[in-house]
Amino acid sequence: MLLTHGARSVLRAATVAQRAGRQLDRLRTWALAVQERSNHNKATCALANKLARIAWAVWVKHETYRSTSA
Repeated sequence: MLLTHGARSVLRAATVAQRAGRQLDRLRTWALAVQERSNHNKATCALANKLARIAWAVWVKHETYRSTSA
């Protein structure tokens, strides 16, 4: 449930940032593209799934997350 709430927050912040004209990283750009193709709830679940996969990979590989700009 925490991943879902976090994903919802990321989508909201990405929408606000996009409207303000700020540059988004690849994850937020991807999330907004999913939201445009489907509805908000499906995009939230997809982003929560992606966040879970990122968290698992970082945990298993013992590396830091490297976010790259779009």
